[in-house]
Amino acid sequence: MTGEDARLPRRTTSARGNSFAADARTASLTGMSLLAQIDSDIKDAMRARAAERLGVLRMLKSALKATAMEKGVADEALDDASALGVLRKEMKKRQDSIESFEKGGRLDLSTKEKSEAEVLAAYLPKPLTAEETEALVKATIAESGATSKAQMGAVMKLATERAAGRADGRALSAVVGRLLP
Repeated sequence: MTGEDARLPRRTTSARGNSFAADARTASLTGMSLLAQIDSDIKDAMRARAAERLGVLRMLKSALKATAMEKGVADEALDDASALGVLRKEMKKRQDSIESFEKGGRLDLSTKEKSEAEVLAAYLPKPLTAEETEALVKATIAESGATSKAQMGAVMKLATERAAGRADGRALSAVVGRLLP
């Protein structure tokens, strides 16, 4: 091996023959940040020539960069909480578009938005079940000492913090409204 060859990283092949697939799987198991995972998945989508997935991931990366610029930080310095906020915002856009396109009879565009939403959903944390949401709200009501719907705002604030984006605000609000007298 010459001196020049020694400086180049070695590429090993996985069982499928893809030298980069094993690296991506290993990286995802090590708990890499959301931004690093998205970058890795962009590269994988390029290698796999998955144009639709690549387009969605590039759009997400662009939205993340825009948010980082608004906050005045480098995009690598954007924390996972902020990145998840951007991801939820993009997901909400897709859901609103799906609803609008279905009302307008544009099923072709609705289908496209649904497939984009599926790609984005893979990066969101697992949502709370109805039972978990109700248990969280009950615990929050008990902790805050709320006794009427007049205190719903305080309960919602605590419940939203505890749900950490794993529950929709409307669902939380419905459960809080149902459980408060």
